[in-house]
Amino acid sequence: MEIRTLRYFLAVAREENMTRAAEQLHVTQPTLSRALKALEDELGRKLFTRRSFSIRLTDEGVLLRNRAEDLVGMADRITREFVMLDDITGGDIYLGLAESYQIRTLAGAIREFRRQYPGLHYHITSGDTEQVTEKLDRGLLDFAVLAETPDAAKYAYLPFPSADVWGLVFPSGDPLAQKDAVTVDDLVGLPLFCSEQSWQSDIPAWCRERMPELRLEGSFRLSYNGSLFAKEGLGYLLTFEHLIDTSPGSGLVFRPLSPRLETRLYLVWKKYQALSPIAERFMKHLQLSFAP
Repeated sequence: MEIRTLRYFLAVAREENMTRAAEQLHVTQPTLSRALKALEDELGRKLFTRRSFSIRLTDEGVLLRNRAEDLVGMADRITREFVMLDDITGGDIYLGLAESYQIRTLAGAIREFRRQYPGLHYHITSGDTEQVTEKLDRGLLDFAVLAETPDAAKYAYLPFPSADVWGLVFPSGDPLAQKDAVTVDDLVGLPLFCSEQSWQSDIPAWCRERMPELRLEGSFRLSYNGSLFAKEGLGYLLTFEHLIDTSPGSGLVFRPLSPRLETRLYLVWKKYQALSPIAERFMKHLQLSFAP
């Protein structure tokens, strides 16, 4: 299986049309058709269903598309890294980020780093721990930012200088807005929104044996989406401070949890992984930037 053939396959999957894909790839349609037929023969599976004016992926084709995107992306990344080996002014860095106000610290470090390496290009993927560590483990990311303690057996890591503060976001007209902080007693009986990851780790660590008294109304990977539901009065969002606009006029307020609950962020990378030259420099830059 050749990378070129996978590029052909991805072009057809994207365009859903053999003629347009051939034009985009600058090959003839018979050449493209033969390459895809050979790919199906090699895999022993039908990858497309052909219609009068379009082509659709089969279930096997969808599986291959996901794998092919990773393989082609990795091949392109290897090519760029070797091209940039002698270029001391920049290169590409791939990061997977948790959702946190503390990311501003990372953004500031990137700004400073680009002054020294103006040719730096950074690629950002956002997600929870499961999403970003999967990409990190598959070699698609150089670094990930996690909102939980990393597995020291798999990852080297660097803690962020500050922590995120947990609290509740809800409509400003709610009676709870009269309070300075929110306790477990306040949450009992309320429909709560939270990420699945935090509902299974951070919140139980905070309320301990009273966790069964709390009710999860719905889970959100992105706090912003959860805030829209909270604003409509559908529930109360457990999230970090500063992620949601709760300024006067926003219609929402934030109240911290009591007792105080904080979550540290960590920049992680795979142990024993050979980083690209620019990623190695970036890691050392962050170690200095994050130092107390």
